[in-house]
Amino acid sequence: MRMYDIIQKKRDGIELTKEEITYFVDGYTREIIPDYQMSALFMAIYMRGMSKRETSDLTRAMIDTGEIVDLSFIKGAKVDKHSTGGVGDKTTLVLGPMIAACGLPFAKMSGRGLGHTGGTLDKLDSIRGFNTELSKEDFIRIINKTNICICSQSANIAPADKKFYALRDVTATVDNMSLIASSVMSKKLSLQSDAIVLDVKVGNGAFMKDLDSAFELSKQMVDIGESFGRKTVCMVTDMNEPLGYAVGNALEVKEAIDTLKNKGPSDLVELSLELGSMLLLLGNKVKSIDEGKDMLKEVISNGKAFDKLKELVESQGGDISYIEDTSKFSSSSHIVELISDEDGYIKEIIAEEVGKCALGIGAGRETKDSKIDLSAGIVLNKKVDDKVSKGDILAYIHGNDLDKIESIASRLKDSFKIGEKNKQNKKLIYGIVENNNIITY
Repeated sequence: MRMYDIIQKKRDGIELTKEEITYFVDGYTREIIPDYQMSALFMAIYMRGMSKRETSDLTRAMIDTGEIVDLSFIKGAKVDKHSTGGVGDKTTLVLGPMIAACGLPFAKMSGRGLGHTGGTLDKLDSIRGFNTELSKEDFIRIINKTNICICSQSANIAPADKKFYALRDVTATVDNMSLIASSVMSKKLSLQSDAIVLDVKVGNGAFMKDLDSAFELSKQMVDIGESFGRKTVCMVTDMNEPLGYAVGNALEVKEAIDTLKNKGPSDLVELSLELGSMLLLLGNKVKSIDEGKDMLKEVISNGKAFDKLKELVESQGGDISYIEDTSKFSSSSHIVELISDEDGYIKEIIAEEVGKCALGIGAGRETKDSKIDLSAGIVLNKKVDDKVSKGDILAYIHGNDLDKIESIASRLKDSFKIGEKNKQNKKLIYGIVENNNIITY
């Protein structure tokens, strides 16, 4: 088998066999196939696409380059959730304890963020002592004890994906649905949970900018999950404004804690209930979405979800006094008010710009080696459709470097679009993609 022939075949729009896909995935991962040939193949795939079967075979081959995390030692159905990422997305920190408090094991391996704010693990780093570097044995032991564990993804989970993405990133071949779907699902399926709920963000603050693309990606990922025998459902959700009010690591953890204490922002609560009820349904804990929402609301109101967060923190070596008293989180030396210059209604908040401003004051990473300022971030005081008057506070900028704060302040103000009230109500959820079924809202 020759790489030349595989490139030529895909260039001409012919489907690759399972054996050919396995050959180039394995060969490039083991550094037998050179970058220039893999780049040519990626461009051929980008231009010609991949079939449903090819995409599934690509995902399988990527999984097989690394280790599989066997969760059969965990009692009961195991569920997982994945978001394609957005601004202020701290849903895992709310959803995980809620699901675990309902008696359903929540097994989550996460990554660190690269971009405007940190990933789930970076947020958890703001809790003193919290340990995300766990062995597989400790991961399973903690879940069996508490029904929840959130830890770092092993370096040997789908190593082909890391090599592929690095090359795609510099060869203009990132934006291909099959390559994106196989990248996400190779990591999710390496962790052998029974059900997966995917949250595909769409909007100016998300990787997917338009609804058609978001639904197409969702369908491909659901197809892959189902082809592996996993219950997989995807929700397409809005990211045209930040989720909740807080953007930045410690700030987001504090907002998640407030939410588990029944004092959370309405959009974060709604999304957590929607995703959580679907997880409970797929995990056979309830017979309907409405029953799932009722169960989730109950564990919030009776404090069991908040207690489960404390169990999570304690089981992974964290200081639970941070959860009980959020004033212990590190805070920025400067909090600057962003003031409105006009009257009207908030027509739009450009989430991508808010994220970039948060990055500019240290809340995210420019490169993998960048150090995050865990206390830095932005807390919105107004959301889309809110009325605003001249002199009102639009947001609070938290930072430790006044020069950096001043450098992003005007840009942040420009991300708030003020005018007449929007004629249509904003949507949080655009639809659900299930096996052979797409429901749009």
